[in-house]
Amino acid sequence: MMAGLINDYCQVAGFGFRYQNFGIDNIDSYQGKSGQNAKAFINNVLDPHVIGFGTIDDIDQIAGKRGDRQSSTGQQEVTAVFVEAFAGANTVVGGNCTFGMFSNYPENVDDALRQRAGARFLVDGPQTREDYIDILALLMGKKHNIPLGEHELYAAQEIKKAVSASFESHNRPHEPGLMAVFDRVHDRVGELDTIAKLGTYLKAIQEADERFTGRAIKNITDAVKVRAMDFELPDEWMEHPELFRYKTYDEKAAMIEDLRRPITVDMVVQEINRYADSKFRYADKSDEVAIENMVRDFGRQEEAKKRYLEGK
Repeated sequence: MMAGLINDYCQVAGFGFRYQNFGIDNIDSYQGKSGQNAKAFINNVLDPHVIGFGTIDDIDQIAGKRGDRQSSTGQQEVTAVFVEAFAGANTVVGGNCTFGMFSNYPENVDDALRQRAGARFLVDGPQTREDYIDILALLMGKKHNIPLGEHELYAAQEIKKAVSASFESHNRPHEPGLMAVFDRVHDRVGELDTIAKLGTYLKAIQEADERFTGRAIKNITDAVKVRAMDFELPDEWMEHPELFRYKTYDEKAAMIEDLRRPITVDMVVQEINRYADSKFRYADKSDEVAIENMVRDFGRQEEAKKRYLEGK
Protein backbone atom coordinates (compact mmCIF):
# COMPACT_ATOMS: atom_id res chain seq x y z
CA MET A 1 0.00 0.00 0.00
CA MET A 2 2.79 2.42 0.90
CA ALA A 3 4.75 1.61 -2.25
CA GLY A 4 1.64 2.08 -4.40
CA LEU A 5 0.77 5.39 -2.74
CA ILE A 6 4.30 6.79 -3.12
CA ASN A 7 4.43 5.58 -6.72
CA ASP A 8 1.19 7.44 -7.55
CA TYR A 9 2.44 10.64 -5.90
CA CYS A 10 5.72 10.40 -7.82
CA GLN A 11 3.88 9.99 -11.12
CA VAL A 12 1.90 13.18 -10.48
CA ALA A 13 5.00 15.12 -9.39
CA GLY A 14 7.10 13.81 -12.29
CA PHE A 15 9.65 11.93 -10.17
CA GLY A 16 11.10 8.49 -10.74
CA PHE A 17 10.19 5.91 -8.07
CA ARG A 18 12.15 2.82 -7.13
CA TYR A 19 10.96 0.04 -4.83
CA GLN A 20 13.16 -2.89 -3.83
CA ASN A 21 12.88 -5.67 -1.24
CA PHE A 22 15.82 -7.41 0.40
CA GLY A 23 14.84 -10.98 1.22
CA ILE A 24 16.32 -14.26 2.42
CA ASP A 25 17.30 -15.19 -1.15
CA ASN A 26 19.93 -12.43 -1.01
CA ILE A 27 21.93 -14.40 1.58
CA ASP A 28 24.73 -16.16 -0.34
CA SER A 29 26.99 -19.05 0.62
CA TYR A 30 30.05 -17.33 -0.89
CA GLN A 31 32.22 -15.33 1.52
CA GLY A 32 31.47 -11.60 1.19
CA LYS A 33 28.71 -11.99 -1.40
CA SER A 34 25.85 -11.40 1.10
CA GLY A 35 27.45 -8.14 2.18
CA GLN A 36 27.84 -7.08 -1.45
CA ASN A 37 24.16 -7.86 -2.09
CA ALA A 38 23.14 -5.77 0.93
CA LYS A 39 25.35 -2.87 -0.18
CA ALA A 40 23.92 -2.98 -3.71
CA PHE A 41 20.40 -2.94 -2.25
CA ILE A 42 21.21 0.11 -0.10
CA ASN A 43 22.83 1.98 -3.00
CA ASN A 44 19.90 1.27 -5.34
CA VAL A 45 17.43 2.76 -2.88
CA LEU A 46 19.72 5.69 -1.99
CA ASP A 47 20.02 6.74 -5.65
CA PRO A 48 19.50 10.55 -5.53
CA HIS A 49 17.84 10.54 -8.96
CA VAL A 50 14.73 8.74 -7.66
CA ILE A 51 12.40 8.56 -4.68
CA GLY A 52 13.32 5.23 -3.07
CA PHE A 53 11.51 2.80 -0.79
CA GLY A 54 13.43 -0.24 0.44
CA THR A 55 11.91 -3.02 2.54
CA ILE A 56 13.65 -5.79 4.48
CA ASP A 57 11.20 -8.59 5.17
CA ASP A 58 11.76 -11.04 8.06
CA ILE A 59 14.85 -9.14 9.11
CA ASP A 60 15.37 -11.46 12.10
CA GLN A 61 16.19 -14.24 9.59
CA ILE A 62 18.29 -12.05 7.29
CA ALA A 63 20.46 -10.01 9.63
CA GLY A 64 22.22 -12.06 12.31
CA LYS A 65 22.79 -10.99 15.89
CA ARG A 66 26.44 -10.20 16.48
CA GLY A 67 27.97 -12.85 18.68
CA ASP A 68 25.21 -15.34 17.87
CA ARG A 69 26.91 -18.61 16.93
CA GLN A 70 23.78 -19.77 15.08
CA SER A 71 24.01 -16.86 12.61
CA SER A 72 25.80 -17.57 9.34
CA THR A 73 28.70 -15.49 8.06
CA GLY A 74 26.39 -14.08 5.39
CA GLN A 75 23.87 -12.92 7.99
CA GLN A 76 26.66 -11.24 10.00
CA GLU A 77 27.84 -9.46 6.83
CA VAL A 78 24.33 -8.14 6.19
CA THR A 79 24.05 -6.83 9.77
CA ALA A 80 27.36 -4.99 9.42
CA VAL A 81 26.26 -3.35 6.15
CA PHE A 82 22.86 -2.27 7.48
CA VAL A 83 24.29 -0.91 10.75
CA GLU A 84 26.84 1.17 8.84
CA ALA A 85 24.33 2.31 6.19
CA PHE A 86 21.49 3.37 8.50
CA ALA A 87 23.49 5.39 11.04
CA GLY A 88 27.20 4.90 10.50
CA ALA A 89 30.23 7.06 9.77
CA ASN A 90 29.43 7.24 6.05
CA THR A 91 25.68 7.76 6.33
CA VAL A 92 24.37 10.70 4.32
CA VAL A 93 20.74 11.73 4.80
CA GLY A 94 19.50 12.79 1.38
CA GLY A 95 15.80 12.92 2.20
CA ASN A 96 14.84 11.03 -0.94
CA CYS A 97 14.25 7.56 0.47
CA THR A 98 13.06 5.49 3.39
CA PHE A 99 13.69 1.93 4.58
CA GLY A 100 11.30 -0.39 6.40
CA MET A 101 12.33 -3.41 8.50
CA PHE A 102 9.65 -6.02 9.23
CA SER A 103 9.73 -8.93 11.66
CA ASN A 104 7.47 -11.19 13.71
CA TYR A 105 10.35 -11.60 16.19
CA PRO A 106 11.98 -8.15 16.64
CA GLU A 107 13.62 -9.34 19.88
CA ASN A 108 15.87 -11.54 17.71
CA VAL A 109 17.24 -8.56 15.75
CA ASP A 110 20.68 -7.23 16.71
CA ASP A 111 20.29 -4.46 19.34
CA ALA A 112 22.38 -1.91 17.42
CA LEU A 113 20.42 -2.51 14.22
CA ARG A 114 17.04 -2.38 15.95
CA GLN A 115 17.97 0.93 17.60
CA ARG A 116 18.44 2.42 14.15
CA ALA A 117 14.71 2.13 13.45
CA GLY A 118 13.57 5.71 13.91
CA ALA A 119 9.89 4.79 14.20
CA ARG A 120 8.51 1.52 15.56
CA PHE A 121 5.01 0.23 15.02
CA LEU A 122 3.43 -2.82 16.62
CA VAL A 123 1.12 -4.31 13.98
CA ASP A 124 -1.03 -6.71 15.97
CA GLY A 125 -3.80 -8.99 14.82
CA PRO A 126 -7.36 -8.61 16.13
CA GLN A 127 -7.46 -7.64 19.82
CA THR A 128 -10.96 -6.46 20.72
CA ARG A 129 -14.43 -7.93 20.23
CA GLU A 130 -15.00 -5.38 17.44
CA ASP A 131 -11.77 -6.45 15.74
CA TYR A 132 -12.84 -10.10 15.68
CA ILE A 133 -16.28 -9.24 14.29
CA ASP A 134 -14.71 -7.05 11.59
CA ILE A 135 -12.15 -9.61 10.48
CA LEU A 136 -14.73 -12.41 10.44
CA ALA A 137 -17.08 -10.30 8.30
CA LEU A 138 -14.21 -9.33 5.98
CA LEU A 139 -12.94 -12.87 5.43
CA MET A 140 -16.42 -14.38 5.09
CA GLY A 141 -17.03 -12.18 2.06
CA LYS A 142 -20.48 -11.44 0.65
CA LYS A 143 -21.64 -14.83 -0.67
CA HIS A 144 -23.75 -15.71 2.39
CA ASN A 145 -26.99 -14.66 4.06
CA ILE A 146 -25.81 -14.50 7.69
CA PRO A 147 -26.98 -11.18 9.23
CA LEU A 148 -24.34 -8.85 10.70
CA GLY A 149 -26.23 -8.12 13.92
CA GLU A 150 -25.74 -5.12 16.19
CA HIS A 151 -22.38 -3.89 15.03
CA GLU A 152 -21.05 -0.88 13.08
CA LEU A 153 -18.79 -2.60 10.58
CA TYR A 154 -15.16 -1.35 10.47
CA ALA A 155 -15.89 1.64 12.73
CA ALA A 156 -13.11 0.51 15.09
CA GLN A 157 -10.65 0.24 12.17
CA GLU A 158 -10.80 3.91 11.18
CA ILE A 159 -7.12 4.73 10.97
CA LYS A 160 -7.28 8.21 12.52
CA LYS A 161 -9.31 6.95 15.47
CA ALA A 162 -7.05 3.91 15.93
CA VAL A 163 -3.84 5.96 15.80
CA SER A 164 -5.25 8.57 18.21
CA ALA A 165 -6.33 5.87 20.68
CA SER A 166 -2.91 4.20 20.38
CA PHE A 167 -1.08 7.43 21.22
CA GLU A 168 -3.41 8.24 24.13
CA SER A 169 -2.89 4.77 25.56
CA HIS A 170 0.79 5.66 26.04
CA ASN A 171 0.06 8.39 28.58
CA ARG A 172 1.10 5.60 30.93
CA PRO A 173 3.50 2.76 30.11
CA HIS A 174 2.23 -0.72 29.19
CA GLU A 175 5.12 -2.95 30.25
CA PRO A 176 5.27 -3.80 34.01
CA GLY A 177 8.98 -2.98 34.29
CA LEU A 178 8.50 0.48 32.79
CA MET A 179 5.35 1.13 34.82
CA ALA A 180 7.38 0.70 38.00
CA VAL A 181 9.97 3.23 36.78
CA PHE A 182 7.25 5.69 35.70
CA ASP A 183 5.43 5.52 39.05
CA ARG A 184 8.68 5.87 41.00
CA VAL A 185 9.71 9.01 39.09
CA HIS A 186 6.19 10.44 39.18
CA ASP A 187 6.05 10.04 42.96
CA ARG A 188 9.40 11.79 43.29
CA VAL A 189 9.04 14.75 40.90
CA GLY A 190 5.29 15.01 40.23
CA GLU A 191 3.83 15.64 36.79
CA LEU A 192 6.37 15.34 33.96
CA ASP A 193 5.81 18.87 32.67
CA THR A 194 9.35 20.26 32.21
CA ILE A 195 12.45 19.26 30.26
CA ALA A 196 14.25 18.62 33.57
CA LYS A 197 11.56 16.22 34.80
CA LEU A 198 11.41 14.43 31.46
CA GLY A 199 15.20 14.08 31.55
CA THR A 200 14.93 12.61 35.07
CA TYR A 201 12.47 10.03 33.73
CA LEU A 202 14.80 9.16 30.84
CA LYS A 203 17.72 8.68 33.23
CA ALA A 204 15.59 6.39 35.43
CA ILE A 205 14.74 4.30 32.36
CA GLN A 206 18.44 4.04 31.51
CA GLU A 207 19.20 2.87 35.05
CA ALA A 208 16.57 0.14 34.64
CA ASP A 209 17.81 -0.88 31.17
CA GLU A 210 21.37 0.05 30.21
CA ARG A 211 20.54 -0.48 26.52
CA PHE A 212 18.48 2.73 26.65
CA THR A 213 21.17 4.97 25.17
CA GLY A 214 21.54 8.37 23.55
CA ARG A 215 20.35 6.88 20.27
CA ALA A 216 17.03 6.11 21.98
CA ILE A 217 16.67 9.81 22.87
CA LYS A 218 17.38 10.72 19.23
CA ASN A 219 14.67 8.32 18.04
CA ILE A 220 12.18 9.68 20.59
CA THR A 221 12.77 13.32 19.63
CA ASP A 222 12.58 12.42 15.93
CA ALA A 223 9.24 10.69 16.58
CA VAL A 224 7.96 13.79 18.41
CA LYS A 225 8.90 15.96 15.44
CA VAL A 226 7.16 13.52 13.09
CA ARG A 227 4.04 13.74 15.29
CA ALA A 228 4.13 17.53 14.92
CA MET A 229 4.19 17.05 11.14
CA ASP A 230 1.50 14.35 11.18
CA PHE A 231 -1.20 16.08 9.18
CA GLU A 232 -2.95 15.39 5.91
CA LEU A 233 -1.69 17.39 2.95
CA PRO A 234 -4.65 18.64 0.90
CA ASP A 235 -5.37 16.23 -1.94
CA GLU A 236 -5.24 19.03 -4.48
CA TRP A 237 -1.58 19.69 -3.53
CA MET A 238 -0.71 16.16 -4.58
CA GLU A 239 -2.93 16.19 -7.67
CA HIS A 240 -1.69 19.56 -8.97
CA PRO A 241 2.09 20.02 -8.38
CA GLU A 242 1.97 23.74 -9.17
CA LEU A 243 -0.04 24.34 -5.99
CA PHE A 244 2.83 23.18 -3.75
CA ARG A 245 5.63 21.16 -5.34
CA TYR A 246 6.82 23.81 -7.79
CA LYS A 247 6.76 26.71 -5.32
CA THR A 248 9.91 28.09 -3.68
CA TYR A 249 11.30 26.61 -0.46
CA ASP A 250 10.19 29.62 1.62
CA GLU A 251 6.65 29.46 0.20
CA LYS A 252 6.38 25.73 0.90
CA ALA A 253 7.77 26.17 4.43
CA ALA A 254 5.16 28.84 5.17
CA MET A 255 2.34 26.65 3.82
CA ILE A 256 3.45 23.71 5.96
CA GLU A 257 3.93 25.90 9.05
CA ASP A 258 0.23 26.73 8.96
CA LEU A 259 -0.60 23.00 9.16
CA ARG A 260 2.01 21.97 11.73
CA ARG A 261 0.82 20.79 15.13
CA PRO A 262 2.39 22.25 18.32
CA ILE A 263 4.70 19.99 20.34
CA THR A 264 3.20 19.33 23.77
CA VAL A 265 4.39 17.66 26.98
CA ASP A 266 1.80 14.90 26.51
CA MET A 267 3.20 14.19 23.06
CA VAL A 268 6.75 13.83 24.46
CA VAL A 269 5.63 11.60 27.34
CA GLN A 270 3.67 9.38 24.95
CA GLU A 271 6.66 8.96 22.63
CA ILE A 272 9.01 8.21 25.55
CA ASN A 273 6.61 5.55 26.84
CA ARG A 274 5.96 4.14 23.36
CA TYR A 275 9.67 3.73 22.61
CA ALA A 276 10.65 2.53 26.08
CA ASP A 277 7.76 0.03 26.13
CA SER A 278 9.15 -1.55 22.99
CA LYS A 279 12.64 -1.74 24.55
CA PHE A 280 11.34 -3.46 27.68
CA ARG A 281 9.11 -5.74 25.61
CA TYR A 282 12.01 -6.85 23.40
CA ALA A 283 14.31 -7.39 26.39
CA ASP A 284 11.72 -9.36 28.38
CA LYS A 285 10.73 -11.46 25.37
CA SER A 286 14.35 -12.21 24.49
CA ASP A 287 15.18 -13.23 28.08
CA GLU A 288 12.03 -15.32 28.38
CA VAL A 289 12.77 -17.19 25.14
CA ALA A 290 16.32 -17.91 26.32
CA ILE A 291 15.06 -19.18 29.71
CA GLU A 292 12.42 -21.39 28.07
CA ASN A 293 15.06 -22.90 25.77
CA MET A 294 17.35 -23.61 28.72
CA VAL A 295 14.49 -25.21 30.70
CA ARG A 296 13.66 -27.39 27.68
CA ASP A 297 17.33 -28.43 27.36
CA PHE A 298 17.55 -29.29 31.06
CA GLY A 299 14.40 -31.40 30.76
CA ARG A 300 15.88 -33.28 27.81
CA GLN A 301 19.08 -33.91 29.72
CA GLU A 302 17.18 -35.26 32.71
CA GLU A 303 15.05 -37.52 30.50
CA ALA A 304 18.14 -38.75 28.62
CA LYS A 305 19.91 -39.49 31.90
CA LYS A 306 16.87 -41.37 33.20
CA ARG A 307 16.61 -43.51 30.08
CA TYR A 308 20.34 -44.17 30.11
CA LEU A 309 20.27 -45.40 33.73
CA GLU A 310 17.20 -47.53 33.04
CA GLY A 311 18.94 -49.11 30.05
CA LYS A 312 21.93 -50.11 32.17
